[in-house]
Amino acid sequence: MFKNLFLTFIIGLLSTQSILANSPLPIKNQDVSPEQLKSQNKEISKLVAEELSKNLPQEIDKYTKLTKVDSEEANIIYTFEINTGAKSDMAVQKEDHLRMKEAVTRGVCQSSKRFMDAKITIRYIYLSSKSKSNLFQFDINQAICFKLSGN
Repeated sequence: MFKNLFLTFIIGLLSTQSILANSPLPIKNQDVSPEQLKSQNKEISKLVAEELSKNLPQEIDKYTKLTKVDSEEANIIYTFEINTGAKSDMAVQKEDHLRMKEAVTRGVCQSSKRFMDAKITIRYIYLSSKSKSNLFQFDINQAICFKLSGN
């Protein structure tokens, strides 16, 4: 199941990167004022969420479905539903949360440098497809990636 969830993360990243590559908005912090940067980041987050939402819900694998991509300020929020099978929500929270957080964070920090440099936060929310309860969620931002790189 963990391998499938990781594939979910990769698909989201690839989609997001293609949108950013085609974005006409500049993503250079030093070229804009703090107010312009905040406005720019909100717009980028909104555009990414709108573009990715066009193909939802999207079955990622037999366990995972991407159900929503949203934006809030300078945050891109991915919401997934996980079919936990025979595992209880509590078991998934205990067994999969840290492993998923570490794997997804490493991947985002390596492949979404432009988001991180632009100070856009990426949030992952995982819900149980059975109970609809929040299994876990985590945010990834520039500070987390900087810390992860050992600087």
